[in-house]
Amino acid sequence: MRYRVGWSDRRWVFWALCGFAAAGCGSGGVGSDEPGAYETEIEQWRAERLELLKGPDGYLNLAGLFWLQSGASTLGSAADNTIVLPHKAAPRVGELQVSEAGVVMVAEPGVDVRFDGIPVRSILMSDDTTEYPVKITHGALGWSVIKRADRFALRLRDFEHPAIETFPALEYYPVNRKLRVSARFEQYPEPKLLNVDTVIEGLGWQPESPGVVVFEIDGQDFKLEAYASGNELFFVFGDQTSGRETYPAGRFLYADRPADGTDTILDFNRAYNPPCAFNDFATCPVASPQNRLATRIEAGEKFDPAVHHTPGI
Repeated sequence: MRYRVGWSDRRWVFWALCGFAAAGCGSGGVGSDEPGAYETEIEQWRAERLELLKGPDGYLNLAGLFWLQSGASTLGSAADNTIVLPHKAAPRVGELQVSEAGVVMVAEPGVDVRFDGIPVRSILMSDDTTEYPVKITHGALGWSVIKRADRFALRLRDFEHPAIETFPALEYYPVNRKLRVSARFEQYPEPKLLNVDTVIEGLGWQPESPGVVVFEIDGQDFKLEAYASGNELFFVFGDQTSGRETYPAGRFLYADRPADGTDTILDFNRAYNPPCAFNDFATCPVASPQNRLATRIEAGEKFDPAVHHTPGI
């Protein structure tokens, strides 16, 4: 069983691409044939998803996204900083030095800034496209650097954000075994580099697609273009519930990557909302026109606009 808070492989991660596995369960697998076992598995998946969303690497604590310019930028709670942090931060926390090589954080003397719990004075903030991205903490605040194309941004977290406690239960369609479907993987002769829009105007994403999956729902054939994600296939899809009962930009789904011409499982009961469904500080892709299904996928996570919250600074 797997769930991800973010999307894509190591070349496009959001501070945490969280996953978990239960013995005997694949991306869409049923762990047991016992009556009710599949439904129990999905309920467990839902509970763990909510727990991860509320956790320190989840997306309910996001409190800011600041695109960085070359040169030096100051950050702190004082109004004269380039990046103004919440009042719980020191008036001047330090300085970000931005170049093509990356982002260096230099802490203000006497200000407690930590990496892995250890006070630091200066540190290169490896971004989220690297194997070991740096996460900085300052009291109840934390931040990291993300890289999108050739642009850097600072993503801010507030580990005491009220949304963590007040967030309601996620809404789902009833579990529908008919929407756990077998899909044939048709591999491209060569992987394709695609251009996919994101929720941020002008900021695109170029995932690699290894091919498409072809499947049937209620006697009708459908196709989804897959994005490469290690040993899995990643999908951003829309359907005729999008913008009505589910998130307008589409939902996320993973499946095991099989050999060309063989089958995988698309379990739409595990379809879930992207991080941008919860606040304005994520850079999610949107479902491309070819990945918008001309049918209603009444399975997986629904969307209530009331859960979308833009934290104030």
